[in-house]
Amino acid sequence: MIKTDGILDIKTVHQCNCCLGSKTLHPQVSVIELDGNTDVAQNGIKFDFYTVLLIDRYDGMHCKCCGMRHYDYSEASMVFLSPEKAFDMTHDHVLPSKGWLLAFHPDLLYGTTLNHTLCNYTFFAYSKEEALHLSLREKNKIICCLKGIDEELHHPIDGHSRIIITRHIELLLDYCKRYYERQFITREDKNSALMAQLSNLVEDYILQGKIADGVFPTSEMCALNLGLSVQYFKDLLQFYSGKALREYVELKRIGLAKNMLMKCDYSVSRIVTELGYPSVRQFNMLFKRLTGFLPQDYKVAQN
Repeated sequence: MIKTDGILDIKTVHQCNCCLGSKTLHPQVSVIELDGNTDVAQNGIKFDFYTVLLIDRYDGMHCKCCGMRHYDYSEASMVFLSPEKAFDMTHDHVLPSKGWLLAFHPDLLYGTTLNHTLCNYTFFAYSKEEALHLSLREKNKIICCLKGIDEELHHPIDGHSRIIITRHIELLLDYCKRYYERQFITREDKNSALMAQLSNLVEDYILQGKIADGVFPTSEMCALNLGLSVQYFKDLLQFYSGKALREYVELKRIGLAKNMLMKCDYSVSRIVTELGYPSVRQFNMLFKRLTGFLPQDYKVAQN
């Protein structure tokens, strides 16, 4: 373990077990139940492996640090840490006092299906303020998965251990993916407001002529303006629009073009200039591909 700038850097799963008072049953994976005696006297902590934290509502701090709102469930919260991602509950409360910790090293995944599918669990790139908040039923299901991993860890290591353990982890992550999609739904009003903000942000960007040189707004810029992590922003946009940002911006630009044709009676050349298209030809081709009409025929077809 290395302490740098008040942050405890835990290098191995075994060091994690020693720090939190748990036995090492497998050198690459551990399940630890946090019972109130596991806090770390540092300003923060980071692990050189994947870490999943389940913060029980009895901890008393998960509402404050994990972005919980009145529209969220409150039985437990979950935070997902990729390797070397620093974490603290608060400045004087680094780890949950009540809950569970799952640690697994990337080397555990070699030769398993999880090694290829881990990139699909994008919530490892979310901030702690974008935590997953669980109902009682969901919390019990996650704890059941954790106990399943722990049960396998108590079996002597053999040629099947790696596959069985990673399948248990994959099942847990699949449930978390399902519950995050449910959370997008239960946060519909809040997320609709964020999407409205995004719509205004993109339209202003286009109308200010910033796209004229082919410089599209980036996910980093949009996420910063919306107060989100980049990955959470990308997943939110995909969930509500079914589009990646570049396609979303192009559709917004075509929407503005339609409005200019119908309500402002702009010429095609003026629209091309206003919206930053490189040429009339390219605009015509894109407009027809997305609407089925050439711009000059669109207004007639709509009347």
